[in-house]
Amino acid sequence: MTRMTVMNKCVTAVAVAVALAGVQGVAQAVTPAQVPAAAQAHRQSGEPAPAAAGPVRVVAPGERVQAGAGVELWLTEEGKHWSTPETDHQFRSVVDGNIDLSGRSIGLMTEPVGDRYFLSGVYVAGHSSVRVVVDTSDGEVTASVVRLAGTPGWGVWYADVPLHEDLTIDSVTLYDRHGKEIASLTPARP
Repeated sequence: MTRMTVMNKCVTAVAVAVALAGVQGVAQAVTPAQVPAAAQAHRQSGEPAPAAAGPVRVVAPGERVQAGAGVELWLTEEGKHWSTPETDHQFRSVVDGNIDLSGRSIGLMTEPVGDRYFLSGVYVAGHSSVRVVVDTSDGEVTASVVRLAGTPGWGVWYADVPLHEDLTIDSVTLYDRHGKEIASLTPARP
């Protein structure tokens, strides 16, 4: 196990623990080679293959998107911006070196907003058409996806789910336009 893999797993564990405790948290992505055995078993379970990629909304830099749970989201060349009713203008950079834009990955951020959980993340893919599925203890949720025009190589996904004490986020998976898994994140449990 590489030092980076260990660091990614530690960051993920802390982020999930913080998020489930009701505090903002961040977990950065893992690459397909780092997908744990549980995710591999899910693919081998005989369940039907996921549908091909869903619609991706292409936005202009700074164009505001109502992202559910009272959240407003917008993208710039520098990254993902969002505001919630509780916290104005938050930012996740894609140019500060913390996200590897040369590979394929998916990230996860969770934030309680009222009686909902706002889930979102930056994804990196070599495809302009992708689909993101969040597997929660309440079932699967297909996320909405936005990206900038052109070929920036990254985009943002988001979803909101009802907030309750027993809610867990089991995995976040990025699929290409043909329904093939290209990256997955499985949060560690504290």
